[in-house]
Amino acid sequence: MPNILLIKVLTLEIRLINLLLTLASSREPADPNAGSMGVLPHPTAREIGRRRKRGPTPREKTVFREDGDGIDQKDGNYGKMISGWFKNKRLEECNRTIEELAEAKEQHLELVFTSEGKGDTLLAILIPLSILLYLVLAPYTKVEESFNIQATHDILTYGLPIKQAGSKLRAQYDHHTFTGPVPRTFVGPLALAAVSWPGSLLLEGVNKQILVRATLGIFNAFCLLSFRNGVRKLWGRTAANCFVVFQAGQFHLMYYASRTLPNFFAFGLTTLALRDLLPISSPSSTNRRYKRALTILTATGVVFRSEIALLVATHTLYLLAFKRHYITLYEITTCGLFGLLIGLSLTVPIDSYFWFRFPLWSELSAFRYNILSGQASNWGTSPPHFYLTSALPRLLFNPFIYQICLPFTISLPTLRPQVRDILIPNLAFVALYSFQPHKEWRFIIYIIPTLSAVASAGAAWIWNRRAKSLVYRVLALCFVASSLGAFGASLIMLAVSRSNYPGAEALDHLHRLHLREDFSKGTVRVHMDTLTCMTGVTRFLHIPAPSPHGLSGRDASADVMYGVSGSDTSAEVMWIYDKSEDATQLLDPGFWEQFDYALAERVETVIGKWEVVGTVDGYAGVAVVKPGDAMIKSTDDDSSRWQRSWERFEHWGRWVTRGWWLRPRSEPTIRILRKQRAGLEV
Repeated sequence: MPNILLIKVLTLEIRLINLLLTLASSREPADPNAGSMGVLPHPTAREIGRRRKRGPTPREKTVFREDGDGIDQKDGNYGKMISGWFKNKRLEECNRTIEELAEAKEQHLELVFTSEGKGDTLLAILIPLSILLYLVLAPYTKVEESFNIQATHDILTYGLPIKQAGSKLRAQYDHHTFTGPVPRTFVGPLALAAVSWPGSLLLEGVNKQILVRATLGIFNAFCLLSFRNGVRKLWGRTAANCFVVFQAGQFHLMYYASRTLPNFFAFGLTTLALRDLLPISSPSSTNRRYKRALTILTATGVVFRSEIALLVATHTLYLLAFKRHYITLYEITTCGLFGLLIGLSLTVPIDSYFWFRFPLWSELSAFRYNILSGQASNWGTSPPHFYLTSALPRLLFNPFIYQICLPFTISLPTLRPQVRDILIPNLAFVALYSFQPHKEWRFIIYIIPTLSAVASAGAAWIWNRRAKSLVYRVLALCFVASSLGAFGASLIMLAVSRSNYPGAEALDHLHRLHLREDFSKGTVRVHMDTLTCMTGVTRFLHIPAPSPHGLSGRDASADVMYGVSGSDTSAEVMWIYDKSEDATQLLDPGFWEQFDYALAERVETVIGKWEVVGTVDGYAGVAVVKPGDAMIKSTDDDSSRWQRSWERFEHWGRWVTRGWWLRPRSEPTIRILRKQRAGLEV
């Protein structure tokens, strides 16, 4: 038991016993050597700690002469002294009082073990703060997130047309121009748009995109905190706090929690389900929790990601093998069918509406294409041990988790049954999914909270015993050092990752460049090449976001977006954005005559007379900054506010580290080209 907890328990015991002695003093003469009312003065927590170290004073030995068995042998001399006094006074009352005191003590221990303190709550906030920090410092998205972020934008901007829905959706929605190999579900974007719609009315541009992503990030943070509460019920406050530290220090999970990948629409729901599958000792609610978990997992797999079906299978088999006294085969089957019904009732009507196919089960189409047809292997294959040797260490991030805590927790006989219930079905999911040739870390992201929970139990065991031996003290220091190192490494990874969006930076630079050169009227046409569109450009970044009113709309070519600037300095400027990819069209000199600007990776691919008016750098490695090296400094003209915010953070960080820093090395990636002519067409 930690010292601070023992002091609290002793304080409670002494208060109760002093109360009994006070009541008894009304019929007993006061001892001249005792405190007021014939009892020892009520000691403070600090005094109790000192007395436990030095033992009883001569006066205390005189007042309490006889040794007894004591209320609790762990409580030392106070228990023996009070027990001796009880034996000389009222034996029957003593026995009854000891039973009551023991019961009160156990209740107090339970309260201390599971109650929530202010410090615990503040620490728990670290998870949503980390997610929002990564979001604000890296607000742009990449091609993997493109479908869901564009779909959310289109729902917020154009709404859900009822009359002439087919023609309006084809003319306005991005997914009918850039369809992708398989249809994807609109359930996630629709839910995201519905929740973020009130706030989006007040924002535009990248700020609206941040709001949308923050909505998803806060939901995932809430689910992680719910899982953390499950860890607290299972293993106590210290384990819950260790879980928060481990999760907040895992870069990939915190960085991607707000990103609109299908896996992270599913992540929050799977986290809630796996929380219900934790082996919490509560017979009255276990059956209900298991049924709810299987229902959520099934519905999530039906709607968002088909690999979750394998996670459902491993947990179902484990429940049938080891938990049949909690849930029956009939109940498992019923939950599976109910989850299937919920998932199909959501995905089929919604996706059939947006894709004009009925009935359409989007995730089944993706499963057929990627798994049954083997098309997923076109994106690359990995060896069977990839998840175990590469993906899991990368996701857990903190080496103390998988090198010390996980093996240590498994080795503890006291925790082994609970650890077995958590690890076996989740690691079985990873083992079975390793037979799929195409592997990505995001396919197994769902089990990371469970592994972190097991590791947090071992970390709590070490932390609570750090004062008992040198080994535990060293391990506790390693825990603190590795956690701080994980947070520091996460910030470095953030600096590297935020430089992977040169396309978005280039478009933002172009907008400011145009306003600065005072082209206040007319039509501005911009062509964006493939790399530009893949590295951060979304419809949220268009000026302004397209509107179903006025000049905004879709061009007949179906790949040009209009936007009318809302700023006072360019209220009559209409922006037209082109994302043509047709190779034949791009080789036609006449095609390039219509554009005023081009964002391109290579200048030679843009036909005609153009001048380079700006260059945006992209990531090209990491450079070590030494004390004495110049600080980076950008002006308002050639950097975004996010870039300037990061530069201020680097200045602060170098002050802390006395000049040392790791800075992403960059190289020219996107060129901003302007047609060589006197002015823009009006």
